[in-house]
Amino acid sequence: MTHSVLREKARLAMLGMQRYSWEQGTAMQALLECGDLETMAMLAEEAAYRCLPDGRVAMMNSETAVNDPCACGEGLFQAAKLPGHEHLAAAAEKLLHWALNLAPRSSDGILYHLADGQQFWNDSFYMLPPFLAAAGKYKEALRQIDGLWHALYDPETGLIRHIWDEGRQEFADGNFWGSGNGWTLAGLARVIALLPDALADDRQRLISMATSLLDAVLRYQLDNGMFHDILNDPASFREWNLSQMVAYTIYRGIQDGWLSAKYLPRAEATYQAVVAAVDQHGRIHPVCGAPFFNKPGLSVEGQAFFLLMDAARERCLTK
Repeated sequence: MTHSVLREKARLAMLGMQRYSWEQGTAMQALLECGDLETMAMLAEEAAYRCLPDGRVAMMNSETAVNDPCACGEGLFQAAKLPGHEHLAAAAEKLLHWALNLAPRSSDGILYHLADGQQFWNDSFYMLPPFLAAAGKYKEALRQIDGLWHALYDPETGLIRHIWDEGRQEFADGNFWGSGNGWTLAGLARVIALLPDALADDRQRLISMATSLLDAVLRYQLDNGMFHDILNDPASFREWNLSQMVAYTIYRGIQDGWLSAKYLPRAEATYQAVVAAVDQHGRIHPVCGAPFFNKPGLSVEGQAFFLLMDAARERCLTK
């Protein structure tokens, strides 16, 4: 199928999947970066409609999510700039108030991932700091990144572990989850792009973090372009979403001027391998599969990161 048909099929497959708050936000970001602003605004409207009194948007069923709703934040801000959607600014500000003032956090101010525990998850690198940076709360975005990095970074491997339990002072999940390292890379790439020139030193520090993590992750990429779900566990299943997240980070890094073009061939080979894995309906699989992310399957984020990767590639190659 042609490139335009492939992208549209992947978009429709994403929109046809059920979505929780972080999935809604990741889908919104994919549509935003693809330039599909009107569809993005429709998802933003639905996210705002499902808003709790405390400001958390896109909430369904469980009320334990702390950072996941913040994945919708940048999309809400952007949608509010569109004619007919200006009222979404109130939802964005209410969500920001949640993140800055109401969300449960550690004694040094790092938000817990869930309301019913004291855990830091590597997913949060993507869910929260880009929203804070998009809202102009740059120092708070940096504080959250530094707190998560301190808790989850493993200096021996250069990778990010999955879950640290602050209350118990131990890892609830010390595995090097592939998708979690991908969330971290993509979150760092987005914040790097949003930081102003006045924070050039902080931006350089994030660039060093992202580049070192990228190098560490790439050491585990398989010859066919896939990664194991647990990066250093060859018994874990193989999947494509980290591949997409890595390629997205490379394309954005090169486009934004902070990553060497020497990484481009790696991104291109990965991109072509992912494209070959897309089925006739535009679904990317196997990825780390919803709803429990413990087996190969399909996911909204798998679809979204195909679109994010594809849009980032287009901008990178035509800049």
